[in-house]
Amino acid sequence: QVQLVESGGGLAQAGDSLRLSCKVDGRIFSGSAMGWFRQPTGEKREFVAALSWRAGSTVYADSVKGRFTISGDNEKTAYLQMDNLKPEDTAVYYCTADPRLETVVAGRVAVWGKGIQVTVCS
Repeated sequence: QVQLVESGGGLAQAGDSLRLSCKVDGRIFSGSAMGWFRQPTGEKREFVAALSWRAGSTVYADSVKGRFTISGDNEKTAYLQMDNLKPEDTAVYYCTADPRLETVVAGRVAVWGKGIQVTVCS
């Protein structure tokens, strides 16, 4: 079983930066993909960013493009660098993992983290 553990969330002011980390504990297949989703209070879960380990390709939601950057380390950790944070970025952020990038982007994934709160105030 693969377990995903998020860290790095917290409280920030508008314009500040935060970096989320997602560590992979357990088995993960070579060439798999990881990504981030978020769920604002009272709203549906939405896609944020995804990374394909083998291809090195990334996908971003329009709402975070140019502000957020997803990266990884040895297929064991995924990072989400969040710059120029806005109040609308406030949400619980979830890390995901799956063998295919397309399924990560679609949210049809095999594994989810427990989520971590990010709050941006202004």
